[in-house]
Amino acid sequence: MPLKLVVVTPEKKVVETDTDQVEVPGELGYLGILPGHAPLISLLKTGVLTYKGGGGEKSLALSSGFVEVANDAVSVLADLAEEPAQIDVATAEQDRSRAEEELKTASRETLEEIRTRLELAQARLAVAGK
Repeated sequence: MPLKLVVVTPEKKVVETDTDQVEVPGELGYLGILPGHAPLISLLKTGVLTYKGGGGEKSLALSSGFVEVANDAVSVLADLAEEPAQIDVATAEQDRSRAEEELKTASRETLEEIRTRLELAQARLAVAGK
């Protein structure tokens, strides 16, 4: 029995599909979800959501959010979810370079915000490269 995957952002529903497997960037590491998975609610961090099915593997760049798993349904609510076609690789490269430079002189107050921008740029580049 397949998993029902739904990914939504505050602006729109990004994905609604049946899939065989989902991997999400959980707060403490990536979580693999297969049919029959135990119920779960978890924080998500910025990273790459991957899902596999009959049509191959697809990926989304995600920013922070939540995931809920129940009754073979995976519901993801993220601040941002981008498909490969939505990602401007040149802009993501610039964002990554800028964040890496800013990390060198970051204060404690700005460190977390810069790391988040860097992680999002890296996720975008990973998704665009697939």
